[in-house]
Amino acid sequence: MRRVHDHEEVDVTEHKRFTATPHEHHEITISVNEMPVKLQGRTATGAEIKAAAIKQGVLIQQNFILQEELPNGTSRVIGDNDVVHLREHLRFTAIAPDDNS
Repeated sequence: MRRVHDHEEVDVTEHKRFTATPHEHHEITISVNEMPVKLQGRTATGAEIKAAAIKQGVLIQQNFILQEELPNGTSRVIGDNDVVHLREHLRFTAIAPDDNS
């Protein structure tokens, strides 16, 4: 059996059969401002990460600036429309746009 990916074109000929199955359940835990945040799926935008954090009780607002904390001690800004490939233990900070620290 071969898996057909989203938006993949398939040549349909006689006697080919397709079975639709739900996507596998993929839940990971990241941290935002040192608080655990659970997300579903393999990717999320910056806006989706902030919305999930807010919904799960992290005291931030949607207009906060989101940064991914990198293993080398630096960080990178994640825009609201930037896509992040999710994996366990990613760390983010979210700061108010007028915070000069």
